[in-house]
Amino acid sequence: MNYTIMKNYLLMLCMVLPLLGCKAQVDTPNAKPNVLLIMVDDLKPAINAFGDKHALTPNLDKLTKKGMRFDNAYANQAVCAPSRFTLMLGSHGTNTGLYSLGNKLREKIPNAVTMPQYFAKHGYRTESLGKIFHIGHGNPGDDQSFSVPHFKDKVVEYVLPESTDGGQLTIEEAYFQNKAILDDNGAKLPKGAAYEAPEVEDEAYADGRVANETIKRLREAKERGTPFFIASGYARPHLPFCAPKKYWDMYDPNMLPVTNINQMPKGAPEGAGKNILSEIGNYKPTTEALLHTEEYKRKLVHGYYASTSYVDAQIGKVIDELDRLDLTKNTIIVLWGDHGFHLGELGIWTKHVNYEIATHIPIVVVAEGVTKPNSSTQQFAETVDVFPTLCELAGLPQPKENVVQPIDGVSLVPVLKDSEARVRDYAYHYYPKKQLGIGRAIRTNQYRMVEWTKKGKEPVYELYDYTDGDLETVNIAEQNPEIIEKLSSILAQYPKPKPKFGKKKNNK
Repeated sequence: MNYTIMKNYLLMLCMVLPLLGCKAQVDTPNAKPNVLLIMVDDLKPAINAFGDKHALTPNLDKLTKKGMRFDNAYANQAVCAPSRFTLMLGSHGTNTGLYSLGNKLREKIPNAVTMPQYFAKHGYRTESLGKIFHIGHGNPGDDQSFSVPHFKDKVVEYVLPESTDGGQLTIEEAYFQNKAILDDNGAKLPKGAAYEAPEVEDEAYADGRVANETIKRLREAKERGTPFFIASGYARPHLPFCAPKKYWDMYDPNMLPVTNINQMPKGAPEGAGKNILSEIGNYKPTTEALLHTEEYKRKLVHGYYASTSYVDAQIGKVIDELDRLDLTKNTIIVLWGDHGFHLGELGIWTKHVNYEIATHIPIVVVAEGVTKPNSSTQQFAETVDVFPTLCELAGLPQPKENVVQPIDGVSLVPVLKDSEARVRDYAYHYYPKKQLGIGRAIRTNQYRMVEWTKKGKEPVYELYDYTDGDLETVNIAEQNPEIIEKLSSILAQYPKPKPKFGKKKNNK
């Protein structure tokens, strides 16, 4: 080649290469996708996009339409702290012994590697805001899980003085602040209101503040440029149903559903349900008599839906900011409710049982290039599946061989790519009851079988057929021994559950 031509070619190459390098630096996304994990307390699938036509949830509907909706998703245990442990560990409570609100993770499994810890080991900055681990009832949460200090806010809080007898600390506030529930005179603290609807801004309650702080963290993450794992947790619609009045005003309470099935299923074993005043009885003016009145039940149902619309608005602000920052394409989003919530069905309020309404949860996954917009699947999913699913989506090694705790979840990525793909044929969950022992359940498309096992006693069974609806009415276990045998053989494949009930320590 002529020397002059060669010289000109090299000069041109020197001019072009830096430009190409600059363009690549701007246009190439992070090698690792970000993760935004949205956790909502006590949220059953009371979302319009999930088929609840009473729910006014435009922001959750919009988010759901961006990715895949799991219609058959289930919590592994229907109570806050243990459910969150299953999410963060990918492990069933029957394998870890973490069944209770006050269980401390590091006492049970000192060297556990939680999901955010695992992501931090692979180069992520991990942050938590709001209700992530359950803090309260003697539980301190888990600071080891995150790269920076947790942004803590309240679960139970009030704006109106009359809700707390003039500003006194109430019993449920004390539980969630790990404070004594007795005053200086040894008397039990007063009850706070079951609901309030003041004319205040969204930030008057924790979820508004958590949303604002999440937006701030997203902006900082954009500036920082390193991959993030942000867990953003919301308290409502957990009791008390405290939400700004504008969200109550969205509903005509007379149009909301109030159940008339107030009895436990026929033939259900004694002890499988719960005391009607358990949890909800810690809020005034709740009494058993009031819970049998149409007016009070309707007020509580109204409060649940108003609280759901309130949290919907807060999540909407976060997702809008993610879009505005142009982070959505490179961010995996998971929406997860920690368990379901009874609103009087079967005479049950809140959760703490093995039935459909208490265990059925919403899960939505949005992953650019993997999930199809506005898609859904009938594939069963469990809370424990989130950990391995996020690892595969982020290109991380599967945790099964890299952590000390058992990984019971399976990756749902094949389903995210093809809604007809199947990775499990049923969902597994459990709940311990002192009278019956550990109740482990298998939920198939048609049936739920619960096997109650207590040391020294024969197993007790429940079997329900959901062909005609999602509410248990009659325990058909005795009439269907062949189905019991088949589903029991599935349970037999699981490790023997760790016990919950033993000698109580004298912790005065």
